[in-house]
Amino acid sequence: MAELNEQQAQDLSDNKKAHRSRSGFWFGIIILLIIIGLAGAGFYLLQGLRDKQKDLGGEVKGEMSKQLADYQAQLTAIQSQLANVSKEVASKDEHFNKTLADFSQLHQEKLNSTQKELTESIQQIQRQLGKTRGDWLIADAEYLLSVANERLHLIGDTHTTLEALEAADQRLRESGDTGVIKVREKIAEEITVIKNITVPDIVGIYVAIQSQQDHVDQLTLLLPFAGKAPTAATKEKASDDKSILDALGVKYSEQPINEILTSEEAKFIYEQLRVKLEMAQIALVQHNEALFQSSLADAKKWVEQHFAKNDANSNFVAELDKFSAIKIHGDFPDISVSLKMLKDISKLRIEADKATIPTPDTKTPIEDVKPTKPMPATETAPAKR
Repeated sequence: MAELNEQQAQDLSDNKKAHRSRSGFWFGIIILLIIIGLAGAGFYLLQGLRDKQKDLGGEVKGEMSKQLADYQAQLTAIQSQLANVSKEVASKDEHFNKTLADFSQLHQEKLNSTQKELTESIQQIQRQLGKTRGDWLIADAEYLLSVANERLHLIGDTHTTLEALEAADQRLRESGDTGVIKVREKIAEEITVIKNITVPDIVGIYVAIQSQQDHVDQLTLLLPFAGKAPTAATKEKASDDKSILDALGVKYSEQPINEILTSEEAKFIYEQLRVKLEMAQIALVQHNEALFQSSLADAKKWVEQHFAKNDANSNFVAELDKFSAIKIHGDFPDISVSLKMLKDISKLRIEADKATIPTPDTKTPIEDVKPTKPMPATETAPAKR
């Protein structure tokens, strides 16, 4: 029994061992399959990671290429802007240099002009300091001649013109310069011309016009005015007019004059005539020929329009015609020749110097002097004084 139990126990342990060995085998197979599956899964995962990494690398490369292209475009734009800025700076630099050169040239021109003017002023001062008394007298004579021309043609003052010409001739005589002889000859001719000018009596004409103003009240108005009865001259004129109209066959109507001037209107007509005569006096004093003639013409027209024709009217108009015939500012002669000659005194001096230089005379050849006969002993030579 013990042996049987041992054998059963041994069989049982062998069965257990066999069962354990089979279980380990399957467990190993399972473990191996798991390992193989994990290895396959790992390989597949690794392959997927490689593909993904490859795709990711392509995308990264594409993105980097795109960014690089953008960076290159930006760099090109920056380079273009830098080129434009450099070009603009170069243009501005060139413009600045040109402006600076122009300003420098202008400054140099002004400096040269100022230096030239300064040199001329210095030379003029030196010439002024180096002038002799004769030069100053000639300059004074030139000024007097210019004054004579201005007084004659601008004002018509022949008296002052004559005095200026005579004073200029006196200065030239005192200078002692031989070049002014022709100028003095011309001044003498101009003095003669000025002395022959007939100058109107301005004061006399002024007084005569003033006298005509005093005779204004003696004129008779063409229309009657209140407070004054018709004069005999007016009635006589009316009868004369009637006879003339009857001779011509024109019907004459003796209807009364409806228009009568007031005292103020009559006074205004007289005062207007006096004002026109005063305007003529003002023009006479100012030597205004145009205003003088127009004022006299207005006064004459005013008399014909507003005053009756009688002896007083005729005398008044005749005096106005006499004034109109007077030329208060006529055409004066030209006396500027002597001034022009004196301004060119250097040329006259050269001509005077040439005239004073003696010209060489052509002399005949000297003939051989023949010996004269000796004087007789009885003859004596004349005594020398």
